[in-house]
Amino acid sequence: MRPFAFLVLLLAPFSLLLAAQPPNLIIFLADDLGWGDLGVQGHPIIKTPHLDAFAKQGVRLTQCYSASAVCSPSRSAILTGRTPHRNGVYTWIAERSEVHLRPSEVALPRLLKGAGYATAHSGKWHLNGLFNDPAHPQPSDHGYDWWLATQNNAGPSHENPSNFVRNGQALGRLEGYAAPLVVEEAVAWLKSKRDPAKPFFLAVWTHEPHYPIKSDPKFKALYPDLADDVQREHHANVTQMDHAFGRLMRALDEQRLADSTLVFFTSDNGPEGNGTTTPGRGSTGGLRGRKRDLHEGGIRVPGLARWPGRIAPGTVNDTPVIGSDLFPTFLAAASLAPSSDRVIDGVNVLPVLTGVVSHVPRPQPLFWRLHMAPNAKIAMRVGDWKILCDEKLADFELYNLAADPHETTDLKDKEPSRFAALREQLVQHNAAVEAEGPDWWRRLSPNGGAAINPDADAAKKKKAKKK
Repeated sequence: MRPFAFLVLLLAPFSLLLAAQPPNLIIFLADDLGWGDLGVQGHPIIKTPHLDAFAKQGVRLTQCYSASAVCSPSRSAILTGRTPHRNGVYTWIAERSEVHLRPSEVALPRLLKGAGYATAHSGKWHLNGLFNDPAHPQPSDHGYDWWLATQNNAGPSHENPSNFVRNGQALGRLEGYAAPLVVEEAVAWLKSKRDPAKPFFLAVWTHEPHYPIKSDPKFKALYPDLADDVQREHHANVTQMDHAFGRLMRALDEQRLADSTLVFFTSDNGPEGNGTTTPGRGSTGGLRGRKRDLHEGGIRVPGLARWPGRIAPGTVNDTPVIGSDLFPTFLAAASLAPSSDRVIDGVNVLPVLTGVVSHVPRPQPLFWRLHMAPNAKIAMRVGDWKILCDEKLADFELYNLAADPHETTDLKDKEPSRFAALREQLVQHNAAVEAEGPDWWRRLSPNGGAAINPDADAAKKKKAKKK
């Protein structure tokens, strides 16, 4: 027998053992964190030592995108692999809105739970208008064994929040700050609440640095030279989130889980405000646009992944990756595949993360649509080319992101053939997405999240007339 063949036979039982032990999976999602808000992304002031160290342990994606320029749609795409207008969560969801992640959407935790995973969610939920109400699906209805969540923001702020619910039970006022509280819940679940015989899927979705924010004084003390207290509060808030992330990574080390766990860190959209005078002081790293804008600054976000032994440390990759890719990628890591009965917009990018290939084919283009006045826009990226337009499909822009990542030069007139082809592709793709999703976006307010449950609104008006 040849030595190589003997080695293969010798290692076969070990290979079978690895195949029988799927990895643990974690998605850590920040809220309103800009592409330029981390030290490792080049921010000159904000201190993020834990995420900077984490980036050196795996891959940093320089062209990582959220699936929307606002929060709820981005989250729906992560859990379903489907672009938001297709899965129905087309905008941010206000309390009492009828918009929700429908049970007909097969969510990632449900599939993983069915395959033997223990599942938990800790942090912001924001995927229904009727939170902790049986009229809408709750985290447990989408496959989570254990959950701690808020409908939207931590309230009244990140300090001592009073609106958290654990497994359907309101908790009242909690002592502490949001991100550390969310991570401590996740750590407690890892240590004592999950079935240790099962692999686990854990979603940790912090509220930081979404406004209204509040930061622990110990993190504000790290920025003594900032005269602007609003800026100090924001930067400390990012550091607070980074500190919580570091606590979670330390817990993985303490429980000897780090080597068997794929961790992906990202953000739900770009930074709030104008970056200088309004409360939002996050950075796009110089990219055009911010939250609620489909230019790069509104949708390009940090993307970091670590999987020891599979993802080479210290890797930097410029392949475009989008939030909807996490669904098929995490399924592939668990040796599972998405259902073939529906369109999945994301693709498995595990071969990219692990360096096997430089890019993967995309049957569906990178696509964004934001139904919010006054920035109701549609965008699509194919290769290095990005096309944008208004919702009436009348006013277009065309950019080459390889040559012009800041989207300063509209090329639609200089590239008429390319523009015509991309415009036709965008129109057709948008129509296909519209045809599949629910028509909530047609019936509800163009301000998106401002729309409320129509039945509740009618009852309110009827009561007012009686008075």
